[in-house]
Amino acid sequence: MKKSNAIDWRVRLKELVIDYLAILIFLIGLLVVNLLVYFFILDGIPTFTMNQSKLVATVESVIPIIIWFAWMDYKKPYGTFGKRKAKLEVVYTNPALWRSLVRNAIKFLPWQLAHLGVIEGIYTEFETIGSILFTNAGILLAMILFAMGFLRKDKRHLGDLLAGTQVRAKSTS
Repeated sequence: MKKSNAIDWRVRLKELVIDYLAILIFLIGLLVVNLLVYFFILDGIPTFTMNQSKLVATVESVIPIIIWFAWMDYKKPYGTFGKRKAKLEVVYTNPALWRSLVRNAIKFLPWQLAHLGVIEGIYTEFETIGSILFTNAGILLAMILFAMGFLRKDKRHLGDLLAGTQVRAKSTS
């Protein structure tokens, strides 16, 4: 891994915005499919318990996105849509799909923690320790990962450190 990885913050921001848009498109498609199922098959939106809502959010959005992004980062050209457009790639110490899954699971963990906290908060009016703890833990972890990716000289966040990966400018060779 490079000790000094000079990627301009604007390049990383471009990557982030494009990947965010890809996720939004996926989520809008998921919303449309869910509404079609609810109204044309189930005859209305079912009532979910808090734990069912957490499970639906995890299984329908977080897990598929982690798998999707892990697969794109693992297979050539080693990057998500945002990385490809920004001319970046994920480099591995030892390429393995599990490394990409670890990297992306850590990267999307703040989103999952926030899901858990907000969903619990909706059911409890944000008066439980779980709703406050999960929501704030998600925000704090997101800030830590963001700061690591932008401020560390090697541009690696916690997921990269655990997975043995690094995002770099694509080599021209």
